[in-house]
Amino acid sequence: MQELEKQFHIRCAPGDVGRYCILPGDPGRVPAIAAYFDDAREVAYNREFRVFTGYLLGEKVTACSTGIGGPSAAIAMEELRKCGADTFLRTGTCGGIDLNVRAGDIVVATGAIRYEHTSREYAPIEFPAVGNWEAVNALVNAAKGLGYRVHAGVAQSKDSFYGQHSPDASPVGYELKAKWEAWKRLGVKASEMETAALYVVAAALGVRCGACFQVIWNQERERAGLDQDMVTDTSAAVRVAVEALKAMIAADRA
Repeated sequence: MQELEKQFHIRCAPGDVGRYCILPGDPGRVPAIAAYFDDAREVAYNREFRVFTGYLLGEKVTACSTGIGGPSAAIAMEELRKCGADTFLRTGTCGGIDLNVRAGDIVVATGAIRYEHTSREYAPIEFPAVGNWEAVNALVNAAKGLGYRVHAGVAQSKDSFYGQHSPDASPVGYELKAKWEAWKRLGVKASEMETAALYVVAAALGVRCGACFQVIWNQERERAGLDQDMVTDTSAAVRVAVEALKAMIAADRA
Protein backbone atom coordinates (compact mmCIF):
# COMPACT_ATOMS: atom_id res chain seq x y z
CA MET A 1 0.00 0.00 0.00
CA GLN A 2 1.20 3.52 -0.78
CA GLU A 3 2.81 5.24 2.20
CA LEU A 4 0.47 7.89 3.62
CA GLU A 5 1.22 10.92 5.78
CA LYS A 6 -1.58 9.79 8.08
CA GLN A 7 -2.90 6.29 8.72
CA PHE A 8 -5.71 5.44 6.32
CA HIS A 9 -8.48 4.77 8.86
CA ILE A 10 -7.60 6.52 12.12
CA ARG A 11 -6.18 9.59 10.31
CA CYS A 12 -3.24 9.87 12.72
CA ALA A 13 0.50 10.13 12.18
CA PRO A 14 3.49 9.56 14.50
CA GLY A 15 3.40 12.28 17.14
CA ASP A 16 -0.40 12.38 17.23
CA VAL A 17 -0.76 9.52 19.71
CA GLY A 18 0.96 8.36 22.87
CA ARG A 19 2.72 5.13 23.65
CA TYR A 20 -0.16 4.20 25.97
CA CYS A 21 -3.69 3.78 24.56
CA ILE A 22 -7.16 3.10 25.94
CA LEU A 23 -9.51 1.46 23.44
CA PRO A 24 -13.27 1.83 23.98
CA GLY A 25 -15.68 0.62 21.34
CA ASP A 26 -18.08 3.55 21.34
CA PRO A 27 -16.78 6.89 19.94
CA GLY A 28 -19.07 8.57 22.46
CA ARG A 29 -16.98 7.22 25.33
CA VAL A 30 -13.74 8.78 24.10
CA PRO A 31 -14.40 12.29 25.50
CA ALA A 32 -15.36 10.71 28.84
CA ILE A 33 -12.01 8.92 28.94
CA ALA A 34 -10.12 12.02 27.79
CA ALA A 35 -11.70 13.97 30.67
CA TYR A 36 -9.26 12.11 32.93
CA PHE A 37 -6.30 13.28 30.82
CA ASP A 38 -4.43 16.55 31.20
CA ASP A 39 -4.47 18.89 28.19
CA ALA A 40 -6.60 16.50 26.14
CA ARG A 41 -7.52 17.38 22.57
CA GLU A 42 -9.27 15.63 19.71
CA VAL A 43 -6.74 14.78 17.02
CA ALA A 44 -8.91 12.81 14.59
CA TYR A 45 -12.41 11.47 13.99
CA ASN A 46 -13.02 9.23 10.98
CA ARG A 47 -15.65 6.51 10.69
CA GLU A 48 -15.76 4.69 14.04
CA PHE A 49 -12.31 5.90 15.04
CA ARG A 50 -12.40 8.91 17.35
CA VAL A 51 -9.00 9.84 18.79
CA PHE A 52 -8.13 12.09 21.74
CA THR A 53 -4.59 12.57 23.05
CA GLY A 54 -3.49 14.10 26.35
CA TYR A 55 -1.28 13.30 29.32
CA LEU A 56 -1.36 11.07 32.41
CA LEU A 57 1.41 11.48 34.98
CA GLY A 58 3.17 13.62 32.38
CA GLU A 59 3.16 10.80 29.80
CA LYS A 60 1.43 11.21 26.43
CA VAL A 61 -1.61 8.93 26.27
CA THR A 62 -4.38 8.34 23.75
CA ALA A 63 -7.99 7.16 23.71
CA CYS A 64 -9.16 5.70 20.40
CA SER A 65 -12.55 4.14 19.75
CA THR A 66 -12.65 0.93 17.70
CA GLY A 67 -16.31 0.45 16.84
CA ILE A 68 -17.93 -2.97 17.18
CA GLY A 69 -16.12 -6.24 16.58
CA GLY A 70 -12.71 -7.64 15.79
CA PRO A 71 -12.03 -6.27 12.29
CA SER A 72 -12.17 -2.58 13.22
CA ALA A 73 -10.44 -3.21 16.56
CA ALA A 74 -7.55 -4.86 14.72
CA ILE A 75 -7.32 -1.92 12.30
CA ALA A 76 -7.12 0.52 15.21
CA MET A 77 -4.37 -1.45 16.93
CA GLU A 78 -2.37 -1.91 13.71
CA GLU A 79 -2.49 1.79 12.83
CA LEU A 80 -1.87 3.03 16.38
CA ARG A 81 1.17 0.74 16.50
CA LYS A 82 2.48 2.33 13.30
CA CYS A 83 2.13 5.69 15.04
CA GLY A 84 4.25 4.54 17.98
CA ALA A 85 1.84 2.98 20.50
CA ASP A 86 2.85 -0.21 22.30
CA THR A 87 0.51 -0.56 25.29
CA PHE A 88 -3.26 -1.01 24.92
CA LEU A 89 -6.09 -1.35 27.42
CA ARG A 90 -9.54 -2.15 26.07
CA THR A 91 -12.43 -0.85 28.13
CA GLY A 92 -15.96 -1.78 27.21
CA THR A 93 -19.11 -3.65 28.12
CA CYS A 94 -20.09 -7.28 28.20
CA GLY A 95 -22.84 -9.70 29.05
CA GLY A 96 -22.27 -12.05 31.94
CA ILE A 97 -22.22 -15.84 31.55
CA ASP A 98 -21.04 -17.20 34.91
CA LEU A 99 -23.85 -17.00 37.47
CA ASN A 100 -21.59 -15.20 39.94
CA VAL A 101 -21.09 -12.31 37.49
CA ARG A 102 -23.67 -9.61 38.20
CA ALA A 103 -24.69 -6.51 36.29
CA GLY A 104 -22.39 -3.69 37.34
CA ASP A 105 -19.41 -5.96 38.10
CA ILE A 106 -16.06 -5.63 36.35
CA VAL A 107 -14.64 -8.53 34.33
CA VAL A 108 -10.94 -8.58 33.44
CA ALA A 109 -10.15 -10.96 30.60
CA THR A 110 -7.13 -13.14 31.32
CA GLY A 111 -7.82 -14.75 27.96
CA ALA A 112 -10.54 -14.96 25.33
CA ILE A 113 -12.27 -17.67 23.30
CA ARG A 114 -11.56 -17.09 19.61
CA TYR A 115 -15.17 -17.49 18.46
CA GLU A 116 -14.55 -14.87 15.75
CA HIS A 117 -12.58 -14.78 12.53
CA THR A 118 -10.27 -11.76 12.67
CA SER A 119 -7.68 -13.48 14.85
CA ARG A 120 -7.42 -16.36 12.37
CA GLU A 121 -5.75 -14.01 9.92
CA TYR A 122 -2.98 -13.39 12.45
CA ALA A 123 -2.39 -16.78 14.10
CA PRO A 124 -3.44 -20.43 13.73
CA ILE A 125 -6.49 -21.37 15.79
CA GLU A 126 -4.29 -23.40 18.15
CA PHE A 127 -2.62 -20.18 19.36
CA PRO A 128 -4.33 -18.85 22.52
CA ALA A 129 -5.71 -15.34 22.91
CA VAL A 130 -4.07 -14.37 26.19
CA GLY A 131 -3.75 -10.95 27.81
CA ASN A 132 -0.43 -9.40 28.73
CA TRP A 133 0.29 -10.24 32.37
CA GLU A 134 1.31 -6.70 33.35
CA ALA A 135 -1.82 -5.23 31.78
CA VAL A 136 -4.18 -7.83 33.27
CA ASN A 137 -2.62 -7.46 36.71
CA ALA A 138 -2.88 -3.67 36.55
CA LEU A 139 -6.57 -3.89 35.60
CA VAL A 140 -7.42 -6.33 38.40
CA ASN A 141 -5.58 -4.22 40.99
CA ALA A 142 -7.22 -1.04 39.73
CA ALA A 143 -10.71 -2.55 39.96
CA LYS A 144 -10.06 -3.80 43.48
CA GLY A 145 -8.53 -0.49 44.52
CA LEU A 146 -11.62 1.36 43.32
CA GLY A 147 -13.85 -0.96 45.32
CA TYR A 148 -15.57 -2.77 42.45
CA ARG A 149 -16.54 -6.43 42.38
CA VAL A 150 -14.07 -7.90 39.90
CA HIS A 151 -13.86 -11.27 38.15
CA ALA A 152 -10.67 -12.30 36.34
CA GLY A 153 -11.04 -15.09 33.82
CA VAL A 154 -11.84 -16.13 30.27
CA ALA A 155 -14.23 -14.13 28.08
CA GLN A 156 -15.95 -15.28 24.89
CA SER A 157 -15.40 -13.10 21.82
CA LYS A 158 -17.98 -13.46 19.06
CA ASP A 159 -18.79 -11.86 15.72
CA SER A 160 -22.59 -11.84 15.96
CA PHE A 161 -24.39 -9.97 18.73
CA TYR A 162 -27.74 -11.48 17.76
CA GLY A 163 -26.24 -14.92 17.41
CA GLN A 164 -26.00 -14.82 21.20
CA HIS A 165 -29.26 -13.08 21.98
CA SER A 166 -31.51 -14.62 19.29
CA PRO A 167 -29.86 -17.93 18.35
CA ASP A 168 -33.13 -19.55 17.29
CA ALA A 169 -33.41 -17.02 14.45
CA SER A 170 -30.22 -18.38 12.90
CA PRO A 171 -30.11 -21.42 10.60
CA VAL A 172 -27.13 -22.58 12.68
CA GLY A 173 -28.75 -21.80 16.02
CA TYR A 174 -28.24 -25.40 17.13
CA GLU A 175 -24.47 -24.86 16.95
CA LEU A 176 -24.59 -21.48 18.66
CA LYS A 177 -26.57 -22.90 21.58
CA ALA A 178 -24.33 -25.94 21.93
CA LYS A 179 -21.21 -23.77 22.07
CA TRP A 180 -22.89 -21.46 24.61
CA GLU A 181 -23.53 -24.45 26.88
CA ALA A 182 -19.86 -25.36 26.58
CA TRP A 183 -18.79 -21.85 27.62
CA LYS A 184 -21.04 -22.11 30.68
CA ARG A 185 -19.61 -25.48 31.72
CA LEU A 186 -16.08 -24.17 31.25
CA GLY A 187 -16.65 -21.29 33.66
CA VAL A 188 -16.39 -18.51 31.09
CA LYS A 189 -17.10 -15.18 32.78
CA ALA A 190 -18.61 -13.04 30.04
CA SER A 191 -19.28 -12.48 26.34
CA GLU A 192 -18.13 -9.54 24.19
CA MET A 193 -16.84 -8.91 20.66
CA GLU A 194 -13.27 -7.56 20.48
CA THR A 195 -10.83 -9.05 22.97
CA ALA A 196 -9.78 -12.25 21.20
CA ALA A 197 -8.83 -10.26 18.11
CA LEU A 198 -6.96 -7.64 20.13
CA TYR A 199 -5.03 -10.22 22.18
CA VAL A 200 -3.91 -12.16 19.12
CA VAL A 201 -3.07 -9.06 17.09
CA ALA A 202 -1.10 -7.75 20.08
CA ALA A 203 0.91 -10.98 20.12
CA ALA A 204 1.54 -10.70 16.39
CA LEU A 205 2.71 -7.09 16.72
CA GLY A 206 4.71 -7.63 19.91
CA VAL A 207 2.74 -5.15 22.01
CA ARG A 208 0.98 -5.31 25.39
CA CYS A 209 -2.80 -5.57 25.71
CA GLY A 210 -5.30 -6.10 28.51
CA ALA A 211 -9.10 -5.80 28.59
CA CYS A 212 -11.75 -4.98 31.15
CA PHE A 213 -15.52 -4.76 30.81
CA GLN A 214 -18.48 -3.53 32.79
CA VAL A 215 -21.26 -6.11 32.94
CA ILE A 216 -24.51 -4.76 31.51
CA TRP A 217 -26.67 -7.84 32.01
CA ASN A 218 -26.38 -11.56 32.65
CA GLN A 219 -28.92 -13.61 30.71
CA GLU A 220 -28.00 -16.74 32.67
CA ARG A 221 -28.87 -15.06 35.97
CA GLU A 222 -32.13 -13.95 34.37
CA ARG A 223 -32.92 -17.52 33.31
CA ALA A 224 -32.11 -18.73 36.81
CA GLY A 225 -34.52 -16.22 38.34
CA LEU A 226 -31.77 -14.35 40.19
CA ASP A 227 -32.12 -10.69 41.03
CA GLN A 228 -30.30 -8.17 38.88
CA ASP A 229 -30.68 -4.69 37.44
CA MET A 230 -29.51 -3.66 33.99
CA VAL A 231 -26.57 -1.25 34.14
CA THR A 232 -26.33 1.57 31.59
CA ASP A 233 -23.68 3.72 33.32
CA THR A 234 -20.35 2.37 32.03
CA SER A 235 -18.10 4.85 33.84
CA ALA A 236 -16.71 2.18 36.18
CA ALA A 237 -14.85 0.34 33.42
CA VAL A 238 -13.45 3.66 32.19
CA ARG A 239 -12.13 4.50 35.67
CA VAL A 240 -10.55 1.05 35.94
CA ALA A 241 -8.74 1.43 32.62
CA VAL A 242 -7.46 4.92 33.48
CA GLU A 243 -6.15 3.85 36.89
CA ALA A 244 -4.57 0.73 35.40
CA LEU A 245 -2.84 2.79 32.72
CA LYS A 246 -1.44 5.12 35.38
CA ALA A 247 -0.11 2.09 37.27
CA MET A 248 1.56 0.76 34.11
CA ILE A 249 3.16 4.13 33.40
CA ALA A 250 4.53 4.27 36.94
CA ALA A 251 5.78 0.67 36.77
CA ASP A 252 7.51 1.28 33.43
CA ARG A 253 9.31 4.30 34.89
CA ALA A 254 10.41 2.30 37.91
